[in-house]
Amino acid sequence: MLQGAIVNVTSTEEVSKTVTFARSHHIEFVVKAGGHSTSSESATRGGIVISLCKMRNVSVDTESRTVRVQGGAIWDDVNTATAPHGLAVVGATASQTGVGGSTLGGGYGWLTGQHGLIVDNLISATIVLADGRILEASQDTHPDLFWAIRGAGQAFGVVTEMVFKAYDMRRDIFGGLLYFTPDKLDKVVEFANWFDEQQNERSGLFFGFRAPSPVEEALVMTLVFYDGPKGEATAFFAPLLSLHSTLGAAGMTSYTQLNRLGNIEPIPAGRKAMGGTNITFPLDKKLAHELWSAFDQIMAAYPEAVASVLAFELLPYSKVISVPVTATACANRGRFYNVGLLLCWQSPERDAAMDQYRRAIIAKIQYSQHQFNRGEHAVSYPNYSGHDFSSGSLFGTNLPRLQELKRIYDQNNFFRKWHNLLKPY
Repeated sequence: MLQGAIVNVTSTEEVSKTVTFARSHHIEFVVKAGGHSTSSESATRGGIVISLCKMRNVSVDTESRTVRVQGGAIWDDVNTATAPHGLAVVGATASQTGVGGSTLGGGYGWLTGQHGLIVDNLISATIVLADGRILEASQDTHPDLFWAIRGAGQAFGVVTEMVFKAYDMRRDIFGGLLYFTPDKLDKVVEFANWFDEQQNERSGLFFGFRAPSPVEEALVMTLVFYDGPKGEATAFFAPLLSLHSTLGAAGMTSYTQLNRLGNIEPIPAGRKAMGGTNITFPLDKKLAHELWSAFDQIMAAYPEAVASVLAFELLPYSKVISVPVTATACANRGRFYNVGLLLCWQSPERDAAMDQYRRAIIAKIQYSQHQFNRGEHAVSYPNYSGHDFSSGSLFGTNLPRLQELKRIYDQNNFFRKWHNLLKPY
């Protein structure tokens, strides 16, 4: 019978000792930060889970405008620490997400339009390597490792602390969650296509589908963000706000509270699977209706899947693409948006069916649109893609350099559960 262990570490040194013990005894180990993954990256059968849940400290330096975050923190920890100082960090759009995982895979947030990816705002990191060594990685210290962890960090070690740039944040921003009946889908798509044309760096728009209880069919979901005064925001979102919403509201709120709107609460028990891809705009209305129908059929057939969601994540990309793809390991830079799919269900007997649905929806999005020339870019955001895509397709022209660095910093490929960089196809 397999017997595993969970080690609740409290310091970088304890992480180093645990990694060294596991490696010397040939025991599989994984790292759990926020635990938001659904692809078993932070789970093991019979091995050791290095849990960072006791390492959630956040310290704000108002003079240097930097924020130091321990590896087990979630973004809500960061947002609540920075808000009293009138500051914010580029962080994930769901505040229950772990800082470590979302950062090391690239990272997108409501401030991405203004300041780029999360990794573009990472100043330094403390990392424990597979041999137990503790290194500081930054532009000045181990810059090659710093390059690698900004986009593929989970494949190089355990990051126990990160330092981020902080920016001024107004006390109130505009945002909210609105649900519309399916007959409004065309209007929502029209607005989304207009939104794409604007590339307003202070704005953000998520839209997609959910079936919140007790509705009987999937609704069109929108989550809006605007870093500006109410009048400016309502004018910008006027075409959307003029539609009659079935549920929800939008108005002035705090940045911290807006980020909580992206959470799924309570976190559903049972089984979950994520999937993702990229999409270029304008979005075809026919494709949008086909995706709504596919999603609605799942919700109708499996009412237990009520917490599921499909979302197009429209975050202005001008700042993202201003950074060359080869400047960091993150290759998910281009004139496109992420699409995320989360399916939630209860019964193990549904596993195969749900996996088939997930793959079918992602494939439809990926292949039923006008495909852009990917070139050196990725086909999907690595933090969403699970194991559906090869490392070669996720990291593009950055993969050869990543493989070279793996042979320097993790030559035995201990850190391979997220994406196996030494297995390109």
